[in-house]
Amino acid sequence: MTESDRAAEEPTGETSADGAGTRRTSAFGDPDASLIEQMGGVRGLVFSSIPILTFVPVNGIWGLTVAMWSALGVAVAMLAWSLVRRDNPQPAVSGFIGVAICVFIAWRTGSAKGYFLYGIITQAVYGGAFALSALARWPLVGVIWGFLDGKGMAWRRDPHARRWYAFATWIWAGLFAIRAVLQYALYLNDEVNWLGAARIAMGWPLAVLAFVATVWAVRRASVHEREAEEPRLDTPS
Repeated sequence: MTESDRAAEEPTGETSADGAGTRRTSAFGDPDASLIEQMGGVRGLVFSSIPILTFVPVNGIWGLTVAMWSALGVAVAMLAWSLVRRDNPQPAVSGFIGVAICVFIAWRTGSAKGYFLYGIITQAVYGGAFALSALARWPLVGVIWGFLDGKGMAWRRDPHARRWYAFATWIWAGLFAIRAVLQYALYLNDEVNWLGAARIAMGWPLAVLAFVATVWAVRRASVHEREAEEPRLDTPS
């Protein structure tokens, strides 16, 4: 067998131009990918933090109108920078849309705390969705990982794997619930500065912890899935 033949038989995790590629791969749970890379990279962290770091102090010094335009301007600048550099624009696009929605709510409510209302509602919806999926025995972590890993819903046949995915799903449900409840309490008390601090402090730091636990749970679930497949692979046809 020639070197090119061997290379053709080895899985690369990439998809060919005609769409008939090998199994889909993901950085999620990949031991060779750093934790920051698995969570979207440093750019995702920057794009989610800078508008808030701009809005809160500018609002305190120059007022709501200047703060809204400043946050929106920063989001536009980050999007333009990504396009000029020809980077993956997804973090910047998502950040711009999120900031635009937050600014619109702040403008409509005439209050700086309105800037944070969209995030609070989003966290509550995410928490409810993850909790309901776990209660319905369709934990979202398993659904998402099945899609990313290319195995679909095969994991549902193994009760041990299903429990590990449910465990990870409840972690995220709890995280979203904690964010929503604590930030809503600050919202009711008009604590704009503390809302900004909470959004950043309860954003990536807590998400990193939840992500570490999720990767560990997914790997445990994968072990049970492989063990469940081994008898079928060993059975003679």
